[in-house]
Amino acid sequence: MLTKRSFAALAGAAFIAAATTSAQAQNVTLRSTDIHPDGYPTIEAVKYMGQQLEKSTNGRIKINVFHSGQLGQEKDTIDQTRFGVIDLNRINMAPFNNLIPATNVPSLPFIFRSVDHMRKVMDGPIGDNLLGEFDKHDLIGLAFYDSGSRSFYNSKKAINSPADMKGMKIRVQQSDMFVALVSALGANATPMPFGEVYSALQTGVIDGAENNWPSYESTRHFEVSKFYSVTEHSLSPEVLVMSKRSFAKFSPEDQKLIRTAAKESVAKMRELWDAREKESEAKVKAGGAQINAVQKQPFIDAMKPVYDKFVTDAKLKDMVASIQAVK
Repeated sequence: MLTKRSFAALAGAAFIAAATTSAQAQNVTLRSTDIHPDGYPTIEAVKYMGQQLEKSTNGRIKINVFHSGQLGQEKDTIDQTRFGVIDLNRINMAPFNNLIPATNVPSLPFIFRSVDHMRKVMDGPIGDNLLGEFDKHDLIGLAFYDSGSRSFYNSKKAINSPADMKGMKIRVQQSDMFVALVSALGANATPMPFGEVYSALQTGVIDGAENNWPSYESTRHFEVSKFYSVTEHSLSPEVLVMSKRSFAKFSPEDQKLIRTAAKESVAKMRELWDAREKESEAKVKAGGAQINAVQKQPFIDAMKPVYDKFVTDAKLKDMVASIQAVK
């Protein structure tokens, strides 16, 4: 038999459940952040995800993409996403390296043999397991996007061997991994937010940086750093994450739709990315950038200290071995 107190409790719970259901049924616009400019493949991929969500929810769920670092630089937006201030975040793997040790592995230099190898790894069980690691840090890992192959560029000279980098001041992402990578090649690693790189190159605060073709082109870095040396030292993917707090507000059915739309956006991103890489390479060449290929083996050989430092426990060693075993 129900007492007045238990009846009140049940009524209160029913009211809360009804309010939650009602809130979930209302229109929601998710805030998504990215440091890249409008039109960049990652921006367009998240817009595409929003379009798919609008279709599957009859317009109930939308995504508003804030591009060009409007909500802050990558490292600054991680905590905002964890606390639910930002709902979705497309971010490079490097800023997560210290927070989530497993993200160090796909960030390792030369861990992937090719773009196809990287995509096969990240689309499979290894990638799924890594997405699950974000759950422990108030984030939901939704999908991996390409970040292209990163190479070194500078304002001084063509880099043909690690010896050519000795003493150079090279901007790196704010990640211990990339500091170690550049240091292992004899250069002076200079961690710096992405938005500050152009002026630092222009004023000589740094000699160079490293990034992919679209970033080198879209930021106009090629104007102040003419020498692009194709080392392709990193094929580290980027990750699309969602605030766990934001995700929890949705019903299981809507959560599934969000995950599905994110996965569908990967193919769109890659289609746009592959085309953009070709366009960007052509633009920087037309803009006067001097491109040179390198013999990669000396650069690969120099990476042993990086692997020794960051692949320290059995779990990470197994992950490296699993990636290398994917054919």
